[in-house]
Amino acid sequence: MVFSAHAEFDWTLEDNNFTISAPSNFTAQRYLYNFDRLRFQLNFNQDNLFATAILDGNTFYGKKYVNSLDYQFAQQFQPDTTFTTQSNWYSSNSTQFNAKVYRLYAGFENDNNRLVVGLQNITMGVGRLWTPTNIFNPNNPFAIEPDETPGVAAINYSRHLTDMSELSAVVSKRADDSTKYALRYKAFVGFGDFAIDYIKSTQSEMLGFEVEGNLAGTGIEIRSEIAHIKTMLLNQNKQTKFTQIILGADYGFKNGISLSTEALYSSKTFTRSQQLDNFNAEISNNIAFSHLSLGVVLTYSFNINFDISVTAIQSFNDNNSLFISPVVNYSINDKYSLSLGTLINSGSDESEFGKFDDTYYLKFETSF
Repeated sequence: MVFSAHAEFDWTLEDNNFTISAPSNFTAQRYLYNFDRLRFQLNFNQDNLFATAILDGNTFYGKKYVNSLDYQFAQQFQPDTTFTTQSNWYSSNSTQFNAKVYRLYAGFENDNNRLVVGLQNITMGVGRLWTPTNIFNPNNPFAIEPDETPGVAAINYSRHLTDMSELSAVVSKRADDSTKYALRYKAFVGFGDFAIDYIKSTQSEMLGFEVEGNLAGTGIEIRSEIAHIKTMLLNQNKQTKFTQIILGADYGFKNGISLSTEALYSSKTFTRSQQLDNFNAEISNNIAFSHLSLGVVLTYSFNINFDISVTAIQSFNDNNSLFISPVVNYSINDKYSLSLGTLINSGSDESEFGKFDDTYYLKFETSF
């Protein structure tokens, strides 16, 4: 195949190695194991055409962990697609290796249109911690890597109606061979960006609203989402309806401190057994244990190489509980960096976070 002189290829290779001490979700046991992810990314651009492939090689070391129910349970969290994105290449008593397609898509873009086809990330919502309007690629604020989300096999088309408005449509195929549809209209309305979202599948239906803008020129960014959801929970024969709302604000100080706050309200709460029954459902990240949760993310950069961040989430319930995740990041140079972090849970055994022990990890990142 012959490409024009305008064709461009670029690639990156990075390795993220985690040493993790984590509790079991099912027993009183703790695991010390190593997780290594070698990620290769290839990008292609030619005039209005583009394509991206992101491929992972994942290795788990640790005899107790790879033979545990926790490891088997974690492997059930796969992309909701009709095809398999992960293959096991090597398995032993202490090591598990798999190859995974993380993203694989191609598309076309000009001044007014953008079309993307393949395994991709569907961007919806304005939340930093919670994104109730996004039942494609929601964040998980309680994970070591909250932004690592499974891909969606979809056709995603956006049309710029004016310089300040666009209409998007998404069609995706789910693992059960059913189809999920989404429509999104986004526009700038004077004080900020406003969007209306609608998602429909055989299992769920969601109508959502988003708003994000600057608060009267103060430099404070405010944002909110409202999601009204109707869904059929697994192992239940009746439809469940509930509404979730987030309200957040961000501000960056001149001394290198940035502060983000976010509150989540859910009109309906769920039990731990309902979460386990629906861990692979498309609204699993919308299953809330408390009517109200409040989150704060504080980041301070000492210099270009050294920064710390702390995420704290308070769950307000009959038994209040607190989740805290401090992380220290140090860049050795352009190619090597270290991160030391913890996931700390406090509260009574009957609370949302109190029944879980703490997790500790050390991350070593290498870029090529």
